[in-house]
Amino acid sequence: MSKIGFIGLGIMGRPMAGHLLAGGHEVFVLAASRQSAALVEAGARSCADAASLAAASDIIITMVPDTPDVEAVLFGPQGVAAGLAPGKIVVDMSSISPIATKTFAERINALGCDYLDAPVSGGEVGAKAASLTIMVGGPDAAFAKVKPVFELMGKNITLIGGNGAGQTTKVANQIIVALTIEAVGEALVFASKAGADPARVRAALMGGFASSRVLEVHGERMIAHNVTPGFRIELHQKDLNLALDGARALGVSLPNTATCQELFNAASAAGGAGWDHSGMVRVLERLANHEIGAA
Repeated sequence: MSKIGFIGLGIMGRPMAGHLLAGGHEVFVLAASRQSAALVEAGARSCADAASLAAASDIIITMVPDTPDVEAVLFGPQGVAAGLAPGKIVVDMSSISPIATKTFAERINALGCDYLDAPVSGGEVGAKAASLTIMVGGPDAAFAKVKPVFELMGKNITLIGGNGAGQTTKVANQIIVALTIEAVGEALVFASKAGADPARVRAALMGGFASSRVLEVHGERMIAHNVTPGFRIELHQKDLNLALDGARALGVSLPNTATCQELFNAASAAGGAGWDHSGMVRVLERLANHEIGAA
């Protein structure tokens, strides 16, 4: 059993940390949040700041929204770096810039510690079910040590390559998810406006080559007009910004990724930054002047 510090107890982080606690590990969390209080009641130990959490832990996991948040948690005043000692492992499970990740890894390595970038896919559903896909970048030996911990949170766990490779894979994942959400949204708007029952259309498509997890989960959300967030539009916007910034740096054209970002932008402008990312369909509905399921 390991001593594990977990920073970032949001929609996904809280159940992830809960699985580690249930798996018998000693889990350390930051004190100042309602989410950490619930975990402390379940047996987690409370720490005043990230430095003391890192000092108490063998493995330190971060699960926060964006690149600046990771930098602040790791290297800010009383941050993780201030509590590290040689031999510890820092694992960032956030979805952030692959370029910044390589810099963060170098700074952590200089303190005698290993660094893994291990972003996840699966959303709130996967976090609660411990069925996340985990994409890892970093050294083989550190991955081998942390893999049993990953197995308490996810099912499909892959070491991609060196530091930054996990984040690069996550960006690729977010491109596919965004484009699939857009495709499912278009298909259901089209079918509904043509007079077909969208729920039956979805059920039929789930048995064919168009089947996907997005059609299964988000297609149902679209039909129910449920935008309660499992993964917020504003976070997917952040991920697509990483994709488009990277594409410019690499000289790669991502035309459909850019279209999806514009649809997310339109949803955000309409007050939907906090909607589930399947809420992109609301923009498609407005463009069609038709709501899915409307008579």
